[in-house]
Amino acid sequence: MDVKRARVGDIVIMKKPHPCGENRWEVVRTGADVKIKCLKCGRVVMLDLLTFEKSLKKVVEDDG
Repeated sequence: MDVKRARVGDIVIMKKPHPCGENRWEVVRTGADVKIKCLKCGRVVMLDLLTFEKSLKKVVEDDG
C-alpha cells in the first residue's frame, strides 16, 4: 500500500472540497491525528491519520 505522507507546513489537496469551496489545505499538525487548515476561510479540521490518508488527493507544495 502506498502511504502518502504530508509534513507540517505542506499544502495538500483533498478529494472533497470544503463547504466554502476550497480544496487546498495547510497541514498544521501531524501524528496519530492530522490537523489541517482551509486556505480560503481558515477553518481548522482534525482528522485521524487513516481518514486523512484516504481523503488526500496529492501534496501540492512542501516546505523544504
